[in-house]
Amino acid sequence: MASRQSVTRPNRAPRRMAVMLVLVALVFGGVFGLKWFMASQTNAFFDNMPQPPVAVTAFEARAERWSDREEAVGTFTAVNGTDVTTEAGGVVRAIEFEAGQPVRAGAVLVRLNTENELAALRALEAAAALAATQRDRWQELGRQKLVSQAEVDQRTADAASTRAQAEAQRALIAQKVIRAPFDGLLGIRRVNLGQYVNPGDPIVSLQSLDPIHLDFTLPEQRIGAVLPGTRVHATVDALPGRTFEGEVTAVEPGADPGTRNFRVQATFDNAGHDLRPGTFARVGFDVGGEREVVVIPQTAVSFNPYGNAVYVIEEAPAADGAAAAPAAGDGDAAGPRLAVRQRFVTTGQARGDLVAVSDGLAPGERVVTSGLLRLRNGAEVAINDKVQPTAEADPAPGNR
Repeated sequence: MASRQSVTRPNRAPRRMAVMLVLVALVFGGVFGLKWFMASQTNAFFDNMPQPPVAVTAFEARAERWSDREEAVGTFTAVNGTDVTTEAGGVVRAIEFEAGQPVRAGAVLVRLNTENELAALRALEAAAALAATQRDRWQELGRQKLVSQAEVDQRTADAASTRAQAEAQRALIAQKVIRAPFDGLLGIRRVNLGQYVNPGDPIVSLQSLDPIHLDFTLPEQRIGAVLPGTRVHATVDALPGRTFEGEVTAVEPGADPGTRNFRVQATFDNAGHDLRPGTFARVGFDVGGEREVVVIPQTAVSFNPYGNAVYVIEEAPAADGAAAAPAAGDGDAAGPRLAVRQRFVTTGQARGDLVAVSDGLAPGERVVTSGLLRLRNGAEVAINDKVQPTAEADPAPGNR
């Protein structure tokens, strides 16, 4: 019986594994390739998608004549102001004023008890009268050579001494009658009937309000620009919308070595007593002659540490199929395409909502006044001036 020979079959497992790996790589490669293709097409679409114009407001730079203007802050002070007090202590016997009322200089405000002082005055006056009689008698005896001249001089000195003591007592009594030292307006009284007051205790505040002083400081660079007679304007937060005019009456001759500022004092008429001592005020005044400047709203300027810039509106070439941007002042009518270019400018003095541009901008050029944060160089804009920011040299917002 012939032996059966076994037939050896080839091992096909590695081949099937290689085919499977190839198929898996093709499937995953196709998936990732499709995903990459879709993402690239999406990015290309958004990169090339036309951006809608940014709605902004615009302002046309204009030329104005401005004089150099200095601004400062100050405090109103009374020409004469003090807390009325007493030089001598005593018990309050009478209060002869009403709080908050105007008084004239010399008017009696408070009387202290003076009964003891009056009694002492009567005794001193009697002693002074006796000393005067004795002086006259001894002077007559001296002329008759009946007494020595030394005795006559002694009697004369005694009479003068007792008379001086009486005058001193009268002065003490007068100190216990407190009078207004100057014309002014009284404050709230700080004493009551029967209260004992010591020398120096405040009784009532007295302020002279018409005229009134305004004290403020300026940097040393202006020490030669402000002279007595310069007209100044002041505003106070307590009286919005009102401007008060005064005149510089005194200038400190030297600057403070600590702050390098010098003090200026202006005087204002205050017949209506609208201005009160201690009130904060903003001061403005013109120095030098007028000059021509280009002005734009402060909202048009992007103030940065590396330089101030504005967005200037220019006409852009029309793109194929692009919609025309609305023209200035007309939100519906079509006009030329508008784009913005950022430009650095040199700004100067500010006055109200306006700021002067000394370099980088010409009169007639239009600048963006709102929506600056949404802009970039070359961005297309549509002007809509229906909501225009205010641009006034002296803004006066109303109550709402």
